[in-house]
Amino acid sequence: MAMGTSPLESWNDGAARRAIVDFVTSAAAEDSPGFVPPMDRVAVFDNDGTLWVEKPAPVQSAFILGKLAAQVREDPSLARQQPYRAIVDNDESFFRALDVQDPDAVRSMVEAIGSAWEGTAFGEFEAEAARYLASWRHERFGLPYAALVYQPMLELFDYLRAHGWRLFVCSGGGRDFMRVISEELWGLPRENVIGSAPEFAYRDGALVRRAVLHGPVALGPGKPEYVLARTGRLPALAVGNDDVDVELLQSARFALLVVHDDDEREYAYSDGAQRARATAERSGWTTVSVKDDWNAVLKKRPN
Repeated sequence: MAMGTSPLESWNDGAARRAIVDFVTSAAAEDSPGFVPPMDRVAVFDNDGTLWVEKPAPVQSAFILGKLAAQVREDPSLARQQPYRAIVDNDESFFRALDVQDPDAVRSMVEAIGSAWEGTAFGEFEAEAARYLASWRHERFGLPYAALVYQPMLELFDYLRAHGWRLFVCSGGGRDFMRVISEELWGLPRENVIGSAPEFAYRDGALVRRAVLHGPVALGPGKPEYVLARTGRLPALAVGNDDVDVELLQSARFALLVVHDDDEREYAYSDGAQRARATAERSGWTTVSVKDDWNAVLKKRPN
């Protein structure tokens, strides 16, 4: 944490902040029944809607859709299958399903993404993503992607680090896309970003992307599966915001669920989060109200 600042200063003094502080301080105290050994202090965060703004569409969406639209222009026969058909027909029902991370919609999208970038060298994909991100602006706020990160979550990262936690991001969004910006955005080494990604093959002296997905889609049960495979542990602390994060949160000792209920400073919505909210209430998870628990939402910018 920066000198001269209080931990979690963008968090209002309420039940959520107190629960976080109580858990983290208890986890660090060897004489506490809630003690978590240092090697087990693994915290895992979802990305879209948990670490940064995901409405009206995740940051990565236009990057993917632009690529797929170019493909279908080159090969109109692709329009006979999803997600290309939805792109051509501007099928709002498909995109709503994708928005709430319906597994079938996401799976068809992931397969198309694999095909779109098959054979692309590792560095070429990253350069393409970086060019897209350099020009991208949020349609409502007019801000670049780096300004859409939630300030309270950056403070939570710092607070956890100060108490010996290792941090990971696990998202259904493209792992390799997030790795392009993870060090700048969250101060996380790229190897701490895990989730949906293609297999790679070594061809002619270069590593290139294959169309085959490496493991399951990182949604629902896929999230704790990836976490266990990557860390050898299940999370002691997990943070998410919607239904596809339920299994990740269930796998953790301490679970935080972000509730989007502030349509002035961000967005208010519950689509794709009904099961998560019901499970939170039933399981006693800590819920975080954007409206009530955060006195600042977006990343603070230098004066």
